[in-house]
Amino acid sequence: MSALSGTEEPPAGQLATDPDTADAVQVALGTEHAAVWCYGLSAAFLPAPLEKWTRTDADAHRARRDAAERLLTDAGRRPAPAEPAYRTPSPVTDQGTAVAVAQAAEHDCAAAWHSVLQRCDDRDLRTAALDGLTDAATRGARWAGRAGTRPLVPALPGET
Repeated sequence: MSALSGTEEPPAGQLATDPDTADAVQVALGTEHAAVWCYGLSAAFLPAPLEKWTRTDADAHRARRDAAERLLTDAGRRPAPAEPAYRTPSPVTDQGTAVAVAQAAEHDCAAAWHSVLQRCDDRDLRTAALDGLTDAATRGARWAGRAGTRPLVPALPGET
């Protein structure tokens, strides 16, 4: 199990001593907050057959968000709270734009966890960041398939 799966105690060592790593985890936490919000918004515009995806994906982001908060707290850092709302790449007005915002949320999460991966040496934290990157890229590919976007997965997920 990874450190951010929510089932084990997260490693706090490097976060307690390295501000760059802690800042990267704070950014990743922010993208998880935003993803949860985006899925709530998207759900209002998606048909019932996509409800399971929306619910499952939002739950995955909640679990990763909660684990990231524990990780930061255990390192003696204060987790950033969620914002009341987030700016979407374009207005969400129908099924197509709701799918696009879900896809964008996954891309942002993949990029944030990629950044954590680049900034840490701790094996457990690197594993957790890789899990975050992989999970977001996988969900993003599913939404990209729904949107008809090609390629489904960028050559280097998490790179902007």
